[in-house]
Amino acid sequence: MNGEDYYIPAAAMAISLAFKLPALRHNWNDPLLRSVVALLTLAGAVFAFAAPPTIEAVNRWTGIANFSAPLVYCLITAFSASCLVLMVNWRGGPPEQTRRVSRRWILGYSGVIVALIVLFALGETPVERLRDFDTYYANTPYIGHMIALYLLAHHVAAVVMVVLCWRWSLQVRGWLRVGLVIIVIGYVFNLAYDATKMTAVVARWSGHNLDGLSTYAAPPLASLGALISAMGFVVPLVCQRLSDHWQTWATYRQLGPLWQEVQISAPAGTPSVQIAWWSAAELRVIQRESDIHDGFLHLGPYFDKGLRDGAFESAVAEGADAEAARAVADAAMVAAAVRARSADPDGKIIGEDEETFLDTADGPRDLLRISHALRHSPVVQPLRRQVSAQR
Repeated sequence: MNGEDYYIPAAAMAISLAFKLPALRHNWNDPLLRSVVALLTLAGAVFAFAAPPTIEAVNRWTGIANFSAPLVYCLITAFSASCLVLMVNWRGGPPEQTRRVSRRWILGYSGVIVALIVLFALGETPVERLRDFDTYYANTPYIGHMIALYLLAHHVAAVVMVVLCWRWSLQVRGWLRVGLVIIVIGYVFNLAYDATKMTAVVARWSGHNLDGLSTYAAPPLASLGALISAMGFVVPLVCQRLSDHWQTWATYRQLGPLWQEVQISAPAGTPSVQIAWWSAAELRVIQRESDIHDGFLHLGPYFDKGLRDGAFESAVAEGADAEAARAVADAAMVAAAVRARSADPDGKIIGEDEETFLDTADGPRDLLRISHALRHSPVVQPLRRQVSAQR
C-alpha cells in the first residue's frame, strides 16, 4: 500500500468528523456523541500516521529512528479502546454502570499504551524500517514484547467487539441491526489482520520468514476493517435521521388532502402564516396540523353528528375496524361540513347549543387517517357527491 491508500481513508474520516463537530459543540455532555467523535478522530489519525511517508517524516522530525512505530501502536490501541467505549455508550444502560465500564476499558488500554512506550524506550531500533518493523524487530529484546503486546490488545478488542455486536444484533431490528452486522464484518477483517501479523511474527520467532503476510497482506485488511467498522457506527445514526426526515415529509404530504379540504372553511381575509421555503419539515408539519385544527373550529357549526354516525355504521358494515371506521366517519362529516360552509358564504348558520368537535387527542395519526379516508374511502366519496348535488 502506498501513501494514498492511507490518506484517502484518513480524509474520509476527517470529513465525517467535520460533520459531527458542530453537534458536539452543542451537545458536549452527550457521552455517545463524544465517543463517536473520539473514534473518528483516532481512526483518521491511525491512517494518517501509519502511511509510510508520514512514518518517514515523523522519524526525521523527532530525530529518533522508528519513533513512528510506538506512536502508531499507541494510536491503534487507543482506537481499539474508543471502539469498546463507543459500544458501551451506544448500547446504554444505567448511567453509572456505563461510566464505570467505560472507565475500566479506558484505564486498561491506557496501561497498555504506557507499557508500549516503556518497552520501546528500553529496546533498541537503530535501523529505520518503514514497512516491515514488526517482523524485522520481532526477536529484538523488549521491542518484540512491544509488538506482541499491541497485537494482543488489538486482538482482544476485536474479539470483544465481534461477540458484543453479534449478540446485540440478534436482539434488535432496523438500521441498528444493519450497523451492528457491518461492524461485525469490519472486525472480521481486523481479526484477519491480527492473524496475518501474528503468523508473520511467530514465524520470525521460530526462525522462519513469512514477512510478506505482515508487509503486504495485513495493511489492506486493516484498512478495510477500519473503514467498514467506522461505517457500521455511522450508518445507523445517519440512516435513522434520514428515515425520520423522510417520514416527516411523508406525514406532510399525507396531510395534504385534509388540509386542502378545510381551507375553504377559513373566513375571508383570514391571515395565513407564511414560512420560508427552507424551513424544516417538522415546522411545516406543525403548521399544516395547526391549519387543519383551525379549519375544524371554523367548520364546527356545520358538523352533523348524525351524518357521522351513519358513515361510521356504513364503514363497519363494509368490514372496517373501529379505528378505521371512526376516521371514515370523521372524514365524511368534514366533507359534508365543507360543502355546507360553501353554501353559506355569509356565515348565516348559527351553531347549535352543543357543538361537535373531532376528537384528535392522539395527535397527527388521527389526522392522517382522516386525510386518507377523505381521499380513498368508498363511503366518503359517494357522500361527497350527494352533498354536492344537494347544494
